[in-house]
Amino acid sequence: MKYYYDLHLHSCLSPCGDMDMTPHNITGMAKLLGLDIIALTDHNTSLNCEATIEAGKKNGVVVVPGMEMTTSEDIHAVCLFPTLEKALDWSEYVDRSRIKIRNRPDIYGRQVIMNERDEETGEIEHLLLPAADIGIMNAYSLVRSFDGICYPAHIDRDSLSILSVLGEIDESCGFVTAELADKSKLDELRVRHPILGSLRIVTSSDAHYLENMRKAEHQIELEELSAACLTETLDRRIGMVYPK
Repeated sequence: MKYYYDLHLHSCLSPCGDMDMTPHNITGMAKLLGLDIIALTDHNTSLNCEATIEAGKKNGVVVVPGMEMTTSEDIHAVCLFPTLEKALDWSEYVDRSRIKIRNRPDIYGRQVIMNERDEETGEIEHLLLPAADIGIMNAYSLVRSFDGICYPAHIDRDSLSILSVLGEIDESCGFVTAELADKSKLDELRVRHPILGSLRIVTSSDAHYLENMRKAEHQIELEELSAACLTETLDRRIGMVYPK
């Protein structure tokens, strides 16, 4: 079956995420928008995934645990996992690998950990935006060692994307999937970057505010509606795929 998705969302744990992006609000809005499956991908951490998964169960939306990692080259990559345990293991690994700078909430915003009832349970002291000591060439294989899937985020953007930083997606990176922010740019990008013809293309909102979450539009075909099935599907190389 085909399911509506948004696989790139931030909560109030991301320093640039609005405080209204709580586990209950995110999953409740996803349900209102007609989404079947979403992924929580805070910057360089997965610590709000557990609460969002639980809130998703109450609101009837499947939540995939994930992260938007910043590589050593300042490239954003989406990392998604079949289980919460694997996501948290990866989160610990990235935390040990990233630069530690004390957060300035007055400048960057708070980094709030919540439970599924939208109650604050903690706050991360160090800023989550700085890069991890993980290169883009190793990102896919490293995340696969944690049973996850990794792919370059918003490749059509002028900053913090693999194309804006490196100019190309090298085959040796191993990526099977790539994310577009705007699907209308796909044909133009495929002319300049033929490798995109062999990658699965997904389109997600990268929403940091509830009003930036998009109505159900993009679909993915899954054998079952689950995080495990989604990550397996995104790691399956197929031919030319256009976002639906």
